[in-house]
Amino acid sequence: MWILMLEAGVALFLIVFIVWWTMFAGRKDTRQDDPAQKDGDSREQ
Repeated sequence: MWILMLEAGVALFLIVFIVWWTMFAGRKDTRQDDPAQKDGDSREQ
């Protein structure tokens, strides 16, 4: 019985880790990289 609980714990850890990794890995704030957004030039025509 304990081996099933161990396996379930490992599976739960893996799914939480994968979700966390995909949510936060490689995210960049594009608002700071765009100079048009800083000056408000995107509204002027």
